[in-house]
Amino acid sequence: MEKKIVEQKEALETLIEFNDRLVKNMNIIIKELSGARMDDTDAFLKGIIDAMNWEIAVMNGTFSLLNDGEERVHKEEFNEKIIAFGKAIESKDDSKMADAIKQLIPEFENLGEVARLVTRK
Repeated sequence: MEKKIVEQKEALETLIEFNDRLVKNMNIIIKELSGARMDDTDAFLKGIIDAMNWEIAVMNGTFSLLNDGEERVHKEEFNEKIIAFGKAIESKDDSKMADAIKQLIPEFENLGEVARLVTRK
């Protein structure tokens, strides 16, 4: 069991390294999707989606550690916002995607904070 916790902490340490940059890029893409679209906005958005998917995979694999003793990451709320983002992507509506990303930013910020908290134990 101890080996699993060590592996989970290592995964979360890697997530911490990327999380701040992901949140920063999420804020940038909101501006681009809100009318300041650039030539590379679609590619930038794909990179952000890939990073979000990676962090979600890490979250799912470390959930027992993230929420050990108390619920720190609210999986149902997170999932609802991810589903809404998926629907916004399907709609190909920049405004809807920007709004969905705005709703997700606090979830990813919290994920980073909780990862920092549990890796310090």
